[in-house]
Amino acid sequence: MSFQDSPTLLSLAVQSLLKNEALAISALQELPRELFPPLFKAAFTGRHTKILKAMVGAWPFPCLPVGALMTVPDVTILQAVLDGVDMQLTRNFHPRRRKLQVLELRNVQHDFWDVSAEPEDRDSSAETMCEKQIPTRPHRYALRQRLKVVVDLHLESDLEEHQIYFLQWAQERRSSLNMCCVKMQISRLSMNIVRKVLKIFQPHCIEELELTTGWTLSTLACFAPCLGQMKNLRKLFLTLVPKKLFKLIWMSTNTQEKKVTKFISQFSKLNCLQHLHMVGLYFLSGHMNELLRCLKTPLEFLSIALIKYSQSDLESFAQCQSLHHLKHLNLSGVILNDLSLVPLRTFLENVADTLKTLELEHCRMTDSQLSALFPALNQCSQLIKVNFYDNDISMAVLKNLLHHTAKLSQLTFESYPAPLECYEFDFVRPEKFVQLSSELKDILCTVRQPQSVSFASQLCLQCLQRCIYDLETRLCHCWQ
Repeated sequence: MSFQDSPTLLSLAVQSLLKNEALAISALQELPRELFPPLFKAAFTGRHTKILKAMVGAWPFPCLPVGALMTVPDVTILQAVLDGVDMQLTRNFHPRRRKLQVLELRNVQHDFWDVSAEPEDRDSSAETMCEKQIPTRPHRYALRQRLKVVVDLHLESDLEEHQIYFLQWAQERRSSLNMCCVKMQISRLSMNIVRKVLKIFQPHCIEELELTTGWTLSTLACFAPCLGQMKNLRKLFLTLVPKKLFKLIWMSTNTQEKKVTKFISQFSKLNCLQHLHMVGLYFLSGHMNELLRCLKTPLEFLSIALIKYSQSDLESFAQCQSLHHLKHLNLSGVILNDLSLVPLRTFLENVADTLKTLELEHCRMTDSQLSALFPALNQCSQLIKVNFYDNDISMAVLKNLLHHTAKLSQLTFESYPAPLECYEFDFVRPEKFVQLSSELKDILCTVRQPQSVSFASQLCLQCLQRCIYDLETRLCHCWQ
Protein backbone atom coordinates (compact mmCIF):
# COMPACT_ATOMS: atom_id res chain seq x y z
CA MET A 1 0.00 0.00 0.00
CA SER A 2 1.49 3.34 -1.01
CA PHE A 3 1.60 6.52 1.04
CA GLN A 4 -0.75 8.11 -1.47
CA ASP A 5 -3.34 5.45 -0.68
CA SER A 6 -2.99 5.98 3.07
CA PRO A 7 -2.84 9.67 3.93
CA THR A 8 -3.73 8.88 7.56
CA LEU A 9 -0.70 6.62 7.94
CA LEU A 10 1.47 9.31 6.37
CA SER A 11 0.19 11.88 8.83
CA LEU A 12 0.78 9.53 11.75
CA ALA A 13 4.33 8.86 10.60
CA VAL A 14 5.07 12.58 10.34
CA GLN A 15 3.63 13.36 13.77
CA SER A 16 5.57 10.49 15.32
CA LEU A 17 8.85 11.82 13.95
CA LEU A 18 8.11 15.35 15.13
CA LYS A 19 7.60 14.12 18.68
CA ASN A 20 11.12 12.69 18.75
CA GLU A 21 13.56 15.16 17.21
CA ALA A 22 16.62 13.01 17.82
CA LEU A 23 14.98 10.03 16.12
CA ALA A 24 13.81 12.14 13.21
CA ILE A 25 17.26 13.62 12.61
CA SER A 26 19.05 10.30 12.88
CA ALA A 27 16.55 8.67 10.50
CA LEU A 28 16.92 11.22 7.71
CA GLN A 29 19.50 9.25 5.75
CA GLU A 30 17.14 6.25 5.62
CA LEU A 31 13.89 8.20 5.36
CA PRO A 32 11.87 7.54 2.15
CA ARG A 33 12.00 10.59 -0.09
CA GLU A 34 8.20 10.73 -0.17
CA LEU A 35 8.23 11.64 3.52
CA PHE A 36 10.53 14.65 3.14
CA PRO A 37 7.99 17.22 1.81
CA PRO A 38 5.20 16.50 4.36
CA LEU A 39 7.68 16.20 7.22
CA PHE A 40 9.43 19.43 6.26
CA LYS A 41 6.14 21.28 5.94
CA ALA A 42 4.95 20.02 9.31
CA ALA A 43 8.28 20.86 10.96
CA PHE A 44 8.13 24.32 9.41
CA THR A 45 4.59 24.94 10.69
CA GLY A 46 5.46 23.61 14.13
CA ARG A 47 8.73 25.58 14.28
CA HIS A 48 10.91 22.50 14.84
CA THR A 49 14.09 24.35 13.91
CA LYS A 50 16.52 21.49 14.64
CA ILE A 51 14.64 19.16 12.31
CA LEU A 52 14.43 21.89 9.66
CA LYS A 53 18.17 22.49 9.77
CA ALA A 54 18.93 18.78 9.46
CA MET A 55 16.41 18.29 6.65
CA VAL A 56 17.89 21.11 4.58
CA GLY A 57 21.32 19.52 5.05
CA ALA A 58 19.99 16.16 3.84
CA TRP A 59 17.45 17.41 1.27
CA PRO A 60 17.09 14.74 -1.46
CA PHE A 61 15.57 16.89 -4.23
CA PRO A 62 17.23 19.42 -6.57
CA CYS A 63 15.02 22.27 -5.31
CA LEU A 64 13.79 23.42 -1.92
CA PRO A 65 11.04 26.04 -2.45
CA VAL A 66 10.91 27.10 1.18
CA GLY A 67 9.91 30.68 0.28
CA ALA A 68 6.40 29.46 -0.56
CA LEU A 69 6.01 28.53 3.12
CA MET A 70 7.53 31.75 4.51
CA THR A 71 4.53 34.01 4.04
CA VAL A 72 5.53 35.96 7.16
CA PRO A 73 9.23 36.83 7.68
CA ASP A 74 10.66 34.87 10.60
CA VAL A 75 14.33 35.25 11.43
CA THR A 76 14.41 32.09 13.57
CA ILE A 77 13.05 29.89 10.77
CA LEU A 78 15.29 31.62 8.25
CA GLN A 79 18.32 30.97 10.41
CA ALA A 80 17.46 27.27 10.66
CA VAL A 81 17.15 27.00 6.87
CA LEU A 82 20.40 28.84 6.22
CA ASP A 83 22.19 26.76 8.85
CA GLY A 84 21.07 23.73 6.85
CA VAL A 85 22.61 25.25 3.73
CA ASP A 86 25.85 25.70 5.69
CA MET A 87 25.73 21.97 6.44
CA GLN A 88 25.59 21.34 2.70
CA LEU A 89 28.58 23.63 2.16
CA THR A 90 30.74 22.18 4.93
CA ARG A 91 30.20 18.55 3.93
CA ASN A 92 32.59 17.16 1.36
CA PHE A 93 29.95 16.87 -1.36
CA HIS A 94 31.08 16.78 -4.96
CA PRO A 95 28.80 19.26 -6.79
CA ARG A 96 27.45 16.49 -9.02
CA ARG A 97 26.54 14.33 -6.02
CA ARG A 98 24.89 17.11 -4.04
CA LYS A 99 21.13 16.77 -4.43
CA LEU A 100 20.10 20.29 -3.45
CA GLN A 101 20.85 22.66 -6.30
CA VAL A 102 18.36 25.50 -5.75
CA LEU A 103 17.18 27.09 -2.51
CA GLU A 104 14.11 29.12 -3.47
CA LEU A 105 13.46 31.85 -0.87
CA ARG A 106 10.95 33.86 -2.87
CA ASN A 107 7.39 34.05 -1.58
CA VAL A 108 5.81 32.75 -4.77
CA GLN A 109 3.14 30.17 -5.46
CA HIS A 110 4.67 26.74 -5.83
CA ASP A 111 3.06 23.38 -6.55
CA PHE A 112 5.81 21.36 -4.89
CA TRP A 113 4.13 21.30 -1.48
CA ASP A 114 0.71 20.37 -2.88
CA VAL A 115 1.59 17.73 -5.50
CA SER A 116 1.90 14.12 -4.44
CA ALA A 117 4.14 12.98 -7.26
CA GLU A 118 5.45 9.47 -7.75
CA PRO A 119 9.04 9.03 -6.52
CA GLU A 120 10.48 8.95 -10.03
CA ASP A 121 8.70 12.20 -10.87
CA ARG A 122 9.78 14.13 -7.80
CA ASP A 123 13.24 15.18 -8.97
CA SER A 124 12.16 16.34 -12.39
CA SER A 125 8.97 18.04 -11.23
CA ALA A 126 10.65 19.92 -8.41
CA GLU A 127 13.54 20.99 -10.58
CA THR A 128 11.29 21.99 -13.46
CA MET A 129 8.92 23.99 -11.30
CA CYS A 130 11.79 25.97 -9.79
CA GLU A 131 14.04 26.38 -12.80
CA LYS A 132 11.25 27.83 -14.92
CA GLN A 133 11.07 30.75 -12.50
CA ILE A 134 14.78 31.60 -12.17
CA PRO A 135 17.49 32.82 -14.56
CA THR A 136 19.54 30.01 -16.09
CA ARG A 137 22.25 31.94 -17.92
CA PRO A 138 25.37 31.76 -15.71
CA HIS A 139 28.38 33.06 -17.56
CA ARG A 140 30.94 30.68 -16.07
CA TYR A 141 30.91 26.92 -15.64
CA ALA A 142 31.85 27.28 -11.96
CA LEU A 143 28.67 29.22 -11.24
CA ARG A 144 26.56 26.39 -12.62
CA GLN A 145 28.09 24.03 -10.05
CA ARG A 146 27.36 26.20 -7.05
CA LEU A 147 24.26 25.86 -4.94
CA LYS A 148 21.92 28.59 -6.09
CA VAL A 149 20.00 30.76 -3.60
CA VAL A 150 17.12 32.67 -5.18
CA VAL A 151 15.45 35.58 -3.41
CA ASP A 152 13.40 38.73 -3.94
CA LEU A 153 14.47 41.78 -1.91
CA HIS A 154 12.51 44.82 -0.76
CA LEU A 155 14.97 47.04 1.09
CA GLU A 156 14.06 50.36 2.71
CA SER A 157 15.97 52.78 4.90
CA ASP A 158 15.25 50.72 8.03
CA LEU A 159 16.18 47.12 7.28
CA GLU A 160 14.20 44.45 9.10
CA GLU A 161 15.88 41.88 11.33
CA HIS A 162 15.52 38.98 8.90
CA GLN A 163 16.89 41.13 6.05
CA ILE A 164 19.98 42.14 8.05
CA TYR A 165 20.61 38.51 8.99
CA PHE A 166 20.21 37.23 5.43
CA LEU A 167 22.38 39.93 3.84
CA GLN A 168 25.19 39.35 6.34
CA TRP A 169 24.96 35.59 5.79
CA ALA A 170 24.94 36.00 2.00
CA GLN A 171 27.83 38.45 1.99
CA GLU A 172 30.03 36.03 3.93
CA ARG A 173 29.21 33.15 1.54
CA ARG A 174 29.01 34.90 -1.83
CA SER A 175 32.21 33.20 -3.02
CA SER A 176 30.77 29.70 -2.44
CA LEU A 177 27.14 30.27 -3.46
CA ASN A 178 25.42 31.51 -6.59
CA MET A 179 23.33 34.34 -5.11
CA CYS A 180 20.40 35.36 -7.34
CA CYS A 181 17.98 38.20 -6.68
CA VAL A 182 15.25 38.22 -9.34
CA LYS A 183 13.21 41.20 -8.12
CA MET A 184 15.04 43.94 -6.24
CA GLN A 185 13.23 46.90 -4.68
CA ILE A 186 15.40 49.57 -3.06
CA SER A 187 13.97 52.67 -1.44
CA ARG A 188 15.93 55.61 -0.02
CA LEU A 189 19.19 53.81 0.69
CA SER A 190 22.60 55.41 0.31
CA MET A 191 24.71 54.66 -2.72
CA ASN A 192 27.28 52.97 -0.47
CA ILE A 193 24.74 50.47 0.89
CA VAL A 194 23.26 49.80 -2.55
CA ARG A 195 26.70 49.00 -3.94
CA LYS A 196 27.35 46.57 -1.08
CA VAL A 197 24.03 44.83 -1.72
CA LEU A 198 24.64 44.58 -5.47
CA LYS A 199 28.08 43.02 -4.92
CA ILE A 200 26.42 40.08 -3.17
CA PHE A 201 24.24 39.07 -6.10
CA GLN A 202 25.00 38.07 -9.67
CA PRO A 203 23.90 41.11 -11.72
CA HIS A 204 22.76 38.95 -14.65
CA CYS A 205 20.10 37.37 -12.38
CA ILE A 206 18.25 40.63 -11.69
CA GLU A 207 15.15 40.76 -13.90
CA GLU A 208 13.23 43.53 -12.14
CA LEU A 209 14.75 46.57 -10.43
CA GLU A 210 12.73 49.20 -8.58
CA LEU A 211 14.79 52.08 -7.26
CA THR A 212 13.30 55.03 -5.38
CA THR A 213 15.93 57.53 -4.31
CA GLY A 214 16.86 61.12 -3.67
CA TRP A 215 20.24 60.78 -5.35
CA THR A 216 21.74 63.62 -7.35
CA LEU A 217 22.66 63.34 -11.00
CA SER A 218 26.28 62.75 -9.98
CA THR A 219 25.30 59.79 -7.81
CA LEU A 220 23.09 58.33 -10.53
CA ALA A 221 26.01 58.60 -12.96
CA CYS A 222 28.17 56.65 -10.52
CA PHE A 223 25.43 54.02 -10.23
CA ALA A 224 25.04 53.73 -14.01
CA PRO A 225 27.74 51.05 -14.57
CA CYS A 226 25.96 48.84 -12.00
CA LEU A 227 22.78 49.17 -14.04
CA GLY A 228 24.61 48.31 -17.24
CA GLN A 229 25.71 44.95 -15.77
CA MET A 230 22.10 43.75 -15.42
CA LYS A 231 22.06 42.08 -18.84
CA ASN A 232 18.77 40.25 -18.24
CA LEU A 233 16.85 43.17 -16.75
CA ARG A 234 13.27 43.11 -18.09
CA LYS A 235 11.61 45.75 -15.90
CA LEU A 236 13.11 48.99 -14.59
CA PHE A 237 11.27 51.34 -12.23
CA LEU A 238 13.33 54.41 -11.37
CA THR A 239 11.84 57.22 -9.29
CA LEU A 240 13.87 60.29 -8.37
CA VAL A 241 12.63 62.19 -5.33
CA PRO A 242 14.89 65.24 -4.91
CA LYS A 243 15.55 66.20 -1.32
CA LYS A 244 15.60 69.89 -2.18
CA LEU A 245 13.84 71.82 -4.91
CA PHE A 246 17.03 73.47 -6.11
CA LYS A 247 18.16 70.09 -7.43
CA LEU A 248 15.43 70.35 -10.05
CA ILE A 249 17.13 73.38 -11.60
CA TRP A 250 18.88 72.32 -14.79
CA MET A 251 21.95 74.28 -15.85
CA SER A 252 23.65 72.93 -18.94
CA THR A 253 27.36 72.43 -18.39
CA ASN A 254 29.83 70.09 -20.04
CA THR A 255 30.20 68.14 -16.81
CA GLN A 256 26.46 67.65 -16.43
CA GLU A 257 26.11 66.67 -20.08
CA LYS A 258 28.78 64.01 -19.62
CA LYS A 259 26.99 62.62 -16.56
CA VAL A 260 23.68 62.44 -18.41
CA THR A 261 25.36 60.67 -21.32
CA LYS A 262 27.07 58.23 -18.94
CA PHE A 263 23.71 57.38 -17.37
CA ILE A 264 21.80 57.06 -20.66
CA SER A 265 24.51 54.99 -22.39
CA GLN A 266 23.94 52.06 -20.01
CA PHE A 267 20.52 51.41 -21.57
CA SER A 268 22.26 50.12 -24.70
CA LYS A 269 23.45 47.16 -22.61
CA LEU A 270 19.97 46.14 -21.42
CA ASN A 271 19.14 43.68 -24.17
CA CYS A 272 16.05 42.22 -22.47
CA LEU A 273 14.35 45.43 -21.33
CA GLN A 274 10.59 45.45 -21.99
CA HIS A 275 9.19 47.65 -19.24
CA LEU A 276 10.63 51.11 -18.57
CA HIS A 277 9.10 53.36 -15.90
CA MET A 278 10.95 56.53 -14.87
CA VAL A 279 9.56 59.38 -12.78
CA GLY A 280 11.13 62.72 -11.94
CA LEU A 281 14.37 62.36 -13.90
CA TYR A 282 14.45 66.07 -14.71
CA PHE A 283 17.81 65.86 -16.50
CA LEU A 284 16.28 63.78 -19.31
CA SER A 285 14.62 66.89 -20.74
CA GLY A 286 16.11 67.44 -24.18
CA HIS A 287 17.77 63.99 -24.13
CA MET A 288 14.81 61.76 -25.00
CA ASN A 289 16.08 61.01 -28.48
CA GLU A 290 19.44 59.98 -27.05
CA LEU A 291 17.73 57.67 -24.55
CA LEU A 292 15.33 56.05 -27.01
CA ARG A 293 18.15 55.41 -29.49
CA CYS A 294 19.86 53.28 -26.85
CA LEU A 295 16.93 50.87 -26.57
CA LYS A 296 17.86 47.60 -28.27
CA THR A 297 14.65 45.59 -27.85
CA PRO A 298 10.96 46.44 -28.41
CA LEU A 299 9.35 47.88 -25.30
CA GLU A 300 5.89 46.86 -24.13
CA PHE A 301 5.51 49.49 -21.39
CA LEU A 302 6.87 53.04 -21.37
CA SER A 303 6.36 55.68 -18.71
CA ILE A 304 8.64 58.70 -18.49
CA ALA A 305 6.68 61.14 -16.39
CA LEU A 306 6.92 64.28 -14.26
CA ILE A 307 9.61 65.91 -16.35
CA LYS A 308 9.57 68.80 -18.80
CA TYR A 309 9.38 67.61 -22.40
CA SER A 310 10.81 69.63 -25.26
CA GLN A 311 9.29 69.53 -28.74
CA SER A 312 12.21 67.39 -29.93
CA ASP A 313 11.61 64.97 -27.04
CA LEU A 314 8.06 64.40 -28.24
CA GLU A 315 9.17 64.03 -31.84
CA SER A 316 11.64 61.29 -30.88
CA PHE A 317 8.81 58.90 -29.93
CA ALA A 318 7.62 58.45 -33.50
CA GLN A 319 11.20 57.98 -34.70
CA CYS A 320 12.06 55.17 -32.28
CA GLN A 321 11.70 51.68 -33.79
CA SER A 322 11.78 50.08 -30.32
CA LEU A 323 8.44 51.70 -29.50
CA HIS A 324 6.50 50.58 -32.57
CA HIS A 325 4.94 47.61 -30.74
CA LEU A 326 4.23 49.43 -27.48
CA LYS A 327 1.29 48.16 -25.42
CA HIS A 328 1.23 50.67 -22.56
CA LEU A 329 2.07 54.39 -22.66
CA ASN A 330 2.01 56.61 -19.57
CA LEU A 331 2.87 60.31 -19.88
CA SER A 332 1.05 61.40 -16.72
CA GLY A 333 2.42 64.61 -15.28
CA VAL A 334 4.12 65.69 -18.50
CA ILE A 335 2.88 69.23 -19.16
CA LEU A 336 2.00 69.39 -22.85
CA ASN A 337 0.04 72.63 -23.19
CA ASP A 338 2.88 74.53 -24.89
CA LEU A 339 3.79 71.77 -27.37
CA SER A 340 2.47 70.66 -30.74
CA LEU A 341 0.95 67.19 -30.35
CA VAL A 342 1.24 66.28 -34.02
CA PRO A 343 4.26 64.04 -33.24
CA LEU A 344 2.26 62.32 -30.51
CA ARG A 345 -0.59 61.77 -32.96
CA THR A 346 1.86 60.20 -35.42
CA PHE A 347 3.23 57.98 -32.69
CA LEU A 348 -0.24 56.81 -31.64
CA GLU A 349 -0.97 55.95 -35.26
CA ASN A 350 2.23 53.86 -35.34
CA VAL A 351 1.16 51.82 -32.30
CA ALA A 352 -2.58 51.74 -33.05
CA ASP A 353 -2.58 47.96 -33.50
CA THR A 354 -0.85 47.16 -30.19
CA LEU A 355 -1.59 49.96 -27.69
CA LYS A 356 -3.78 48.79 -24.80
CA THR A 357 -3.49 51.55 -22.19
CA LEU A 358 -3.03 55.29 -22.61
CA GLU A 359 -2.41 57.47 -19.54
CA LEU A 360 -2.44 61.23 -20.19
CA GLU A 361 -3.45 62.41 -16.74
CA HIS A 362 -2.41 65.88 -15.58
CA CYS A 363 -0.93 66.89 -18.93
CA ARG A 364 -2.86 70.20 -19.05
CA MET A 365 -3.86 69.59 -22.66
CA THR A 366 -6.16 72.15 -24.27
CA ASP A 367 -9.10 71.69 -26.64
CA SER A 368 -7.03 72.10 -29.80
CA GLN A 369 -4.35 69.71 -28.60
CA LEU A 370 -6.73 66.93 -27.64
CA SER A 371 -8.66 67.41 -30.87
CA ALA A 372 -5.42 66.88 -32.78
CA LEU A 373 -5.25 63.36 -31.32
CA PHE A 374 -8.76 62.31 -32.37
CA PRO A 375 -7.83 60.69 -35.72
CA ALA A 376 -5.16 58.57 -34.01
CA LEU A 377 -7.36 57.60 -31.05
CA ASN A 378 -10.03 56.42 -33.44
CA GLN A 379 -7.54 53.89 -34.86
CA CYS A 380 -6.38 52.44 -31.52
CA SER A 381 -8.67 49.44 -31.67
CA GLN A 382 -6.91 47.49 -28.89
CA LEU A 383 -7.31 50.12 -26.16
CA ILE A 384 -8.73 48.80 -22.90
CA LYS A 385 -7.91 51.79 -20.68
CA VAL A 386 -7.69 55.56 -21.19
CA ASN A 387 -7.11 58.28 -18.62
CA PHE A 388 -7.52 61.98 -19.48
CA TYR A 389 -7.96 63.38 -15.96
CA ASP A 390 -6.68 66.91 -15.27
CA ASN A 391 -6.77 68.29 -18.80
CA ASP A 392 -8.44 71.60 -19.66
CA ILE A 393 -11.18 70.44 -22.01
CA SER A 394 -14.53 72.04 -22.86
CA MET A 395 -17.90 70.32 -23.02
CA ALA A 396 -18.01 70.46 -26.83
CA VAL A 397 -14.62 68.79 -27.26
CA LEU A 398 -15.43 66.13 -24.66
CA LYS A 399 -18.60 65.28 -26.59
CA ASN A 400 -16.54 64.99 -29.74
CA LEU A 401 -13.99 62.81 -27.96
CA LEU A 402 -16.68 60.38 -26.82
CA HIS A 403 -17.99 60.06 -30.35
CA HIS A 404 -14.47 59.25 -31.57
CA THR A 405 -14.35 56.29 -29.16
CA ALA A 406 -17.38 54.64 -30.81
CA LYS A 407 -15.28 51.94 -32.48
CA LEU A 408 -13.18 51.20 -29.39
CA SER A 409 -15.23 48.20 -28.32
CA GLN A 410 -12.56 46.80 -25.98
CA LEU A 411 -12.43 49.84 -23.68
CA THR A 412 -12.96 48.67 -20.12
CA PHE A 413 -11.74 51.58 -17.97
CA GLU A 414 -12.33 55.20 -19.04
CA SER A 415 -11.43 58.31 -17.08
CA TYR A 416 -12.35 61.76 -18.42
CA PRO A 417 -11.94 65.28 -17.01
CA ALA A 418 -14.93 67.32 -15.95
CA PRO A 419 -15.61 69.98 -18.63
CA LEU A 420 -14.35 73.50 -18.12
CA GLU A 421 -17.94 74.72 -17.85
CA CYS A 422 -18.11 73.08 -14.39
CA TYR A 423 -15.74 75.66 -12.90
CA GLU A 424 -16.13 79.20 -11.68
CA PHE A 425 -12.97 81.03 -10.62
CA ASP A 426 -11.14 77.69 -10.52
CA PHE A 427 -13.71 76.19 -8.12
CA VAL A 428 -16.00 73.41 -9.22
CA ARG A 429 -19.75 74.02 -9.11
CA PRO A 430 -21.26 70.76 -7.82
CA GLU A 431 -24.67 71.09 -9.48
CA LYS A 432 -23.10 71.93 -12.83
CA PHE A 433 -20.59 69.10 -12.43
CA VAL A 434 -23.33 66.53 -11.87
CA GLN A 435 -25.48 67.88 -14.70
CA LEU A 436 -22.74 67.92 -17.35
CA SER A 437 -21.19 64.62 -16.26
CA SER A 438 -24.59 62.94 -16.50
CA GLU A 439 -25.09 64.40 -19.95
CA LEU A 440 -21.70 63.15 -21.13
CA LYS A 441 -22.34 59.68 -19.80
CA ASP A 442 -25.71 59.57 -21.59
CA ILE A 443 -23.95 60.52 -24.83
CA LEU A 444 -21.42 57.75 -24.33
CA CYS A 445 -24.18 55.21 -23.70
CA THR A 446 -25.76 56.09 -27.03
CA VAL A 447 -22.42 55.51 -28.79
CA ARG A 448 -21.63 52.16 -27.13
CA GLN A 449 -22.06 50.37 -23.81
CA PRO A 450 -19.26 51.47 -21.43
CA GLN A 451 -18.14 49.11 -18.66
CA SER A 452 -16.41 51.48 -16.23
CA VAL A 453 -16.42 55.21 -16.92
CA SER A 454 -15.83 58.19 -14.64
CA PHE A 455 -15.68 61.97 -14.91
CA ALA A 456 -13.62 63.85 -12.35
CA SER A 457 -12.83 67.41 -11.42
CA GLN A 458 -9.37 68.71 -10.73
CA LEU A 459 -8.05 68.27 -7.21
CA CYS A 460 -9.63 70.70 -4.76
CA LEU A 461 -6.93 73.07 -3.51
CA GLN A 462 -8.39 72.99 -0.01
CA CYS A 463 -9.04 69.29 0.69
CA LEU A 464 -6.96 67.74 -2.14
CA GLN A 465 -9.89 65.55 -3.19
CA ARG A 466 -11.78 65.24 -6.48
CA CYS A 467 -15.43 65.36 -7.32
CA ILE A 468 -16.08 62.09 -9.16
CA TYR A 469 -19.08 61.02 -11.18
CA ASP A 470 -19.33 57.31 -12.02
CA LEU A 471 -21.86 54.87 -10.60
CA GLU A 472 -22.63 57.49 -7.99
CA THR A 473 -21.62 61.09 -7.39
CA ARG A 474 -18.84 61.68 -4.87
CA LEU A 475 -18.08 65.29 -4.11
CA CYS A 476 -14.84 66.45 -2.54
CA HIS A 477 -14.81 66.97 1.24
CA CYS A 478 -15.44 70.68 0.89
CA TRP A 479 -18.87 70.03 -0.66
CA GLN A 480 -19.96 67.14 1.53
